[in-house]
Amino acid sequence: MKKRILIILTSLIILVLLTLTIAGNYFYNVAINRSKESVELYGGKSSVPANASVDEQREKEEVEKWLGEQTFETLEIESYDGLKLKGVFLNNQQSNGKAVILAHGYRGNGNDMPGITKFYQEQGYDVLRPHARGHGESEGDYIGYGWHERKDYLDWINLLINEYKATDIYLHGFSMGGATVLMTSGENLPKEVKGIINDSGYTSVHEELSHQLKYLYKLPAFPIMEVTSIVTKIRAGYSFGEASAIKQVKKNTLPLFVIHGDQDRLVPLEMGIEIFEAATSEKELWIVPGVGHTEAYTYAKEEYQDRLMEFLNKNLQ
Repeated sequence: MKKRILIILTSLIILVLLTLTIAGNYFYNVAINRSKESVELYGGKSSVPANASVDEQREKEEVEKWLGEQTFETLEIESYDGLKLKGVFLNNQQSNGKAVILAHGYRGNGNDMPGITKFYQEQGYDVLRPHARGHGESEGDYIGYGWHERKDYLDWINLLINEYKATDIYLHGFSMGGATVLMTSGENLPKEVKGIINDSGYTSVHEELSHQLKYLYKLPAFPIMEVTSIVTKIRAGYSFGEASAIKQVKKNTLPLFVIHGDQDRLVPLEMGIEIFEAATSEKELWIVPGVGHTEAYTYAKEEYQDRLMEFLNKNLQ
């Protein structure tokens, strides 16, 4: 009898482990692996009414016309682990050393963010928009959620300093890009980097994926996130526990501007507040009423630009 019970228990344990391994690889393929197939994220749809006061179509046409008049360059670097990474660069003859690196969101690319690109260019900035590893024209078969990208951004920063004589650099990211610049902020950055702007970034990979798991699959984080983290460590070289914007922002010494919509469901407002509270450097928090994920620039454009310019000018030499 004891032998039979032992066989049954062993079989159950093997079955559970096999099931968790299958689940871990499934969620890796859905969330981490570079794939054309991905689920629609919870909170990814606009929360702003269709009759919002901003004339989106007119604004879009104006930006598209402006884009057609610009000459963008493609820049390329090799990452620390041998990947060819590309970025879209807009040189400004009036920059006088001012530059911004824009970081796009999950499954986006360096061609995103046209509106804020136009704004920065009009303020006299060189604008660099990297394709994150595993995105766009950059190599890479996995998504690093900002963790491995933080090292890539050190290389992009050095490229601007060495090749384009940048003296005043800002890092400005949206969503995953926001987490990317936050994770970068905890590194030993050159003195030319003057500040960090985080729009709708998450606290950590573990917390964001747990949030999505809860609403998309109605599943608890434990033990699926732990198993998926192990799979990610094996297949992509990082774990969810180490990929933390909170840990990095605690080491940041640069001025930080945190922007978050109070209707954000993809990355809850609580994450933006937690990031702000964890920061020990000079910091500013703007909670934008009535807007969802990364919608502040679209639906509060004038105030966004005013607050951004105040932050930029205050921290320039």
